Amino acid sequence: MDRMSSMEIAINNEQTEMNFYLAEAKRSNNPVAKVLFETLAEDEKEHMTRIRNLHGKLVSEGSWPSDMPIQVAGTNIKQNLQKIARDQSTAQHDLDDMEALKKGATFEEKGAKFYADLAGTCKNTQEKKFFQFLAGIEREHMLSIKDSIFFLEDPQGWHEAKQHQNLDGA
Repeated sequence: MDRMSSMEIAINNEQTEMNFYLAEAKRSNNPVAKVLFETLAEDEKEHMTRIRNLHGKLVSEGSWPSDMPIQVAGTNIKQNLQKIARDQSTAQHDLDDMEALKKGATFEEKGAKFYADLAGTCKNTQEKKFFQFLAGIEREHMLSIKDSIFFLEDPQGWHEAKQHQNLDGA
């Protein structure tokens, strides 16, 4: 697959994921799921914008632009989940929330693999780093979604696991 086709697939993937997360944020009544979906949608929009800009420069210049930053904004999903878990009582989630989160985790896992595979084909160092970074963000999204599923299924267990996470054994 050539670079332009890969970029177009990446843009379409980010658009599809963003639309999915926005729709789920509107549908969900659970504050944890709602914030998670909104955060994921914001992240996907930022990725899509950055990839679209890069694609435009590749089309006009025919090569990787030297002035294009190789990173996108990081995600704050973990911080949002921890904040809302502290601030909210555990509202009931429905099966649609769980199914949407599981579907989102699958999207993110496929996205991470796609970007990692794409990075593996890149000869330009900046291009390779850009796609490796996107693969890492997609993986972080997947892990955060799985963490959210854990919270929704077992809030007490999630809180216990998170409280012990910072202990250093001293």
